[in-house]
Amino acid sequence: MGSKSGSMRIRTVEVRKIIGRKNIKDRTYYYEYYTLPLNIYVPRNVIERWGTEFVVIRDDENGTITIMPKKLAMEKGIKIS
Repeated sequence: MGSKSGSMRIRTVEVRKIIGRKNIKDRTYYYEYYTLPLNIYVPRNVIERWGTEFVVIRDDENGTITIMPKKLAMEKGIKIS
């Protein structure tokens, strides 16, 4: 699933599509949005441009977590196993 290089852990995650329904008075509204694990919202235009696969990069040394589209990570030369 992920690989270790020093203190960096990399894993691939898939975006979930959430379809909701809300009733207000006598009307029903439908909506959809996209989330990553931990309910991180991803805008629709990002999904349309980069796809539904994302990479979570956890750097224990700096104490940072970076989330980016998998295609962008591959363009930047980040090794994903």
